[in-house]
Amino acid sequence: MTSGGKAAEARPSLKEILASDLPASLVVFLVALPLCMGIALASGAPIMAGLIAGVVGGLVVGLMGGVPLLVSGPAAGLAVMVFGFIQELGFAVTCAAVAVAGLVQVALGALKVARSALAISPAVIHGMLAGIGILIVLGQVHIVLGGSPQSNAWNNLKELPGQIADLHGPATLLGLLTLGILIAWQFLPNGRLKKVPGPLVAVVGGSAVAALLSANVARVQLSADALSAIRLPSLPEGGAWGAFFVAVLSLALVASAESLLSAVATDKLHTGARANLDRELLAQGLANTLSGLAGGLPITGVIVRSAANINAGAKTRWSAVLHAVWMLAFITLLGGLASFVPLTVLAGLLVHVGLKLVNLAHIRELRHRGELPVYLITVAGVVGINLLAGIGLGLGAAILRLLWQLGQVRVESHVENGVHQVCISGALTFVGVPKLSTALATIPSGSKVEVDVAVNTLDHSGFEALESWADTHRKTGGIVNMEPLEDVWKRRDTRAAPATGAAAAPLPSSSVHHVSSLAPGGVQ
Repeated sequence: MTSGGKAAEARPSLKEILASDLPASLVVFLVALPLCMGIALASGAPIMAGLIAGVVGGLVVGLMGGVPLLVSGPAAGLAVMVFGFIQELGFAVTCAAVAVAGLVQVALGALKVARSALAISPAVIHGMLAGIGILIVLGQVHIVLGGSPQSNAWNNLKELPGQIADLHGPATLLGLLTLGILIAWQFLPNGRLKKVPGPLVAVVGGSAVAALLSANVARVQLSADALSAIRLPSLPEGGAWGAFFVAVLSLALVASAESLLSAVATDKLHTGARANLDRELLAQGLANTLSGLAGGLPITGVIVRSAANINAGAKTRWSAVLHAVWMLAFITLLGGLASFVPLTVLAGLLVHVGLKLVNLAHIRELRHRGELPVYLITVAGVVGINLLAGIGLGLGAAILRLLWQLGQVRVESHVENGVHQVCISGALTFVGVPKLSTALATIPSGSKVEVDVAVNTLDHSGFEALESWADTHRKTGGIVNMEPLEDVWKRRDTRAAPATGAAAAPLPSSSVHHVSSLAPGGVQ
């Protein structure tokens, strides 16, 4: 995988495209179409906005991106954030924020800082996605039951018992039927039937039942003229500029982080051309700018659609491009078919999407690595306050956890044959210096001491604290036998290579995240 330069991508022949990428593009199209409409519904945006984002993401990122097999489009991970911005700023101003956020992404890609987004703890990313999933479920379950979502998670939860007690006949039946099909589809044995995308089966099945029952339920409304449905963005007025810039930065950072993590995860699913992250970020930014200008939702790389693309046999970027072509053809030629889809059916699809965002495998992995508290704090912040607060709390918790780890120095001391045996292990950094000083202060002046420095992390503060204590102990008549700290420092530098300029040696391998197992998950 590379962050700059050209990826080693072979030019495909027309025969290869027809043999592998054409069938794969149809599979991705059938997966993406209902999800684009559903994510627009969850975002509080026009249905066409989700379809526009799907087309622009497929065409622009498909042609220009640095990850050939990554499929881009609207993602459930941004739905709650976009919903909040639309409520605060209005749809047209939110589209402008999406366009400007794309320019920020282009600038970040041009500065070649794509890898810096990967510094965000996976526990925060997955906590954010899980919190969003919970919010989607709490909101969309009201539509599934035939009602309307409330303004926040607490009100959705408070009104849920009343909604269950006052079910709305056909709408509830269709929503629950859709959800039941999606859940049942997961348990089908592998075979030809299982290859048909579950979201497509659920949406078509729910819509067919609605037509047979002549159900009087709200349905998707698309304009017969696709061009007339495009809504141009507008800039904020009055005192809304502060909220506008918050929206721009939030969309740029979250979309970039999710896209790049998806790119890294996609790289692990195939053996073809490796990812060029800076090029990918540039393409994502350009796609978001064009999507915002055309009245579309924000775009990210989506790992689950990408996995479906790869599993369907895609070999080149033309699969992602062609899936957008099919979507554009549907909008312009067959858009009237969307009017058969009940909104409660899309809501059932979104409830399933939200449930998948709370990934139990990720929770088990994070618990095993000791990062579950960071995950839970992020989830609580996203659900209980808002998305930005949740991310901020999660990042703060991750930093505090890191500082706690850096302070985990262990000082064991005992006396053997009149000699004080001291073993220092763990991480000796500025955070652990007080604990080290307290332990060494118990050693009597003038005594003989043998010190075993077996630390895996040593920074300058720890170095100076231990060296200063040894010098002081010797000046007061004591004897200190200890490996020269310069040798310990050199071993630290050897372990830190090739990461030059590090302030401390790397943490043990147990603290390193495996992106393949912690990639953004859920059906998006």
